[in-house]
Amino acid sequence: MSTRRPEPLAQVSDFDIRLIKLFRTVVECGGFSAAESALGIGRSAISQQMSDLEQRLGLRLCQRGRAGFALTEEGREVYQSSMQLLAALESFRTEVNGLHQHLRGELNIGLTDNLVTIPHMLITNALSRLKERGPDVRINIRMTTPSEVEQGILDGRLHIGVVPQVGALSGLEYQSLYEERSLLYCAVGHPLFYVDDNQLEDERLNTQEAIAPTFRLPPDVQSHYQVLNCTASASDREGVAFLLLTGRYIGYLPDHYAQVWVREGRLRALKPATRYYDISLGAVTRKGRRAHLVLESFLNELA
Repeated sequence: MSTRRPEPLAQVSDFDIRLIKLFRTVVECGGFSAAESALGIGRSAISQQMSDLEQRLGLRLCQRGRAGFALTEEGREVYQSSMQLLAALESFRTEVNGLHQHLRGELNIGLTDNLVTIPHMLITNALSRLKERGPDVRINIRMTTPSEVEQGILDGRLHIGVVPQVGALSGLEYQSLYEERSLLYCAVGHPLFYVDDNQLEDERLNTQEAIAPTFRLPPDVQSHYQVLNCTASASDREGVAFLLLTGRYIGYLPDHYAQVWVREGRLRALKPATRYYDISLGAVTRKGRRAHLVLESFLNELA
């Protein structure tokens, strides 16, 4: 059971903020050992500072020992509150720096997987121009699912994200960037790999074992999967690629992402003239957000 403070926390000092930042890093790294390289200090020093924070708050934040690292219920709540605190501090710092019209501070970006192979390179080029304008800007990229990107923007952990535009969520703004085409593929070793498209009947195609994505898709795209015999699933496009390359399944991948395996002769598109779908990718930000010079500069570069 936690030993709670007999009185409320009077104030949050600079020392407390340093401890909270350390706590955030430990949580995101998944434990003390994994956080050593990120923090540049040893495990014993991390353990001592975590104990200092627990004593300061009067709460047990995590379990550590042979069973591994795990947050307590109170630790999870403190972690969420700490993210809001650090986001507010960063927002304050960015706004003050903006008074001097210098690009300083952080830009926290959330991206869905496998966008780097898109030939347009809008994100890469915009980041390059942003760093040219503001050499002191710190860019932090987090690769995660579209739903987690949107949630991160809503709760302030992320400033901007790039996700497939499936459906607009309340509280967010979307700016279209480009279209992404996905084709139906199979790999070497699959029975259909050497079958000519002219001889490939839809009925035979639809009975092959296929991969269904577990991430959100527009209704018109979902219809492409409903006709397939989906016996496996994947939470992201890389997972689809892993299963496809076994030679046991068919499945949809963005053409730009699959291209490297197509050139190597390991993947081929099945009936690409009819078996494809397009999805719009867009930049997403929070509605009514506070002025953030780095974010606005990045949005201008994207445009």
